[in-house]
Amino acid sequence: MAKIIITGGTGLVGKRLSKLLIDKNHEVVILSRSPRNEKEFKWDISSNYVDEKALVNSDYIIHLAGAGIADKRWTEERKQIIIDSRVKTANLLFDKITELKIELKGFISASGVGYYGAITNDKIYEESDKAGTDFLGDVCLKWENAAQQFSTKNIPVTILRTGVVLTDKGGALDKMKTPIITPLGSGKQFLPWIHLDDLCAIYVKAVEDNIEGVFNAVAPEHHTSKTFTKELAKSIKRPYIGIGVPGFLLKLVFGDMAKILLEGSKVSAKKIEKNGYSFRFETLKKALNNL
Repeated sequence: MAKIIITGGTGLVGKRLSKLLIDKNHEVVILSRSPRNEKEFKWDISSNYVDEKALVNSDYIIHLAGAGIADKRWTEERKQIIIDSRVKTANLLFDKITELKIELKGFISASGVGYYGAITNDKIYEESDKAGTDFLGDVCLKWENAAQQFSTKNIPVTILRTGVVLTDKGGALDKMKTPIITPLGSGKQFLPWIHLDDLCAIYVKAVEDNIEGVFNAVAPEHHTSKTFTKELAKSIKRPYIGIGVPGFLLKLVFGDMAKILLEGSKVSAKKIEKNGYSFRFETLKKALNNL
């Protein structure tokens, strides 16, 4: 049994992951800006504060905290919030762990497939590929660098570059379930995805099997916006129209952020599979039928 701190523990992934870890007899502690329950403790990056009681005797930190990438238009202020909510929080944890001389068994951080940049081509991106030069590539690089500083304390670091998380409540899938299902833009851009249960199981594996390093947390089956929406329409029995929502319209509505809707790459799942993870939902059909 390990004591595991989760940041962002009240979010979509955090809630499900907490339950899975507790079911496996681990102790889970949540760092929250507004703690409400017994196992929730306050932290606040603006005042550099973490309740030290949360950190005592902890074995692992799972760092999921971060402002939603697609929640608001990307103004300069919003872009800074997206970066700070990931990087400054990791820095705060590093400083506190150092100050309190806590010897963690591992620091496990979320990242995104946006690391590779919003690019549509036939290349299959692997963990050894370089970061993209656009905003999301920059965010993920800074996020991962903040996580990697824990390795200077001989703490194993695991980073999971995550695709679109499919769940039955909230998230991107809810927004796709429009009365008529259509692709976005050209429909040729790839959409790396993963079922929530597979993602959480990979986090559990990172804790229990001590896997270390950078891994793509995406399902092995590649889909474009066109093939994804076609499968979704079939699954929820709604009409599908193959003509995509025009790119210029998305740019008008979302500004810079439209890029993440209009571009996307193939991302490889081979490394996590080689490290012994077997996907429960390796095909989109299987995943959607479960939701």
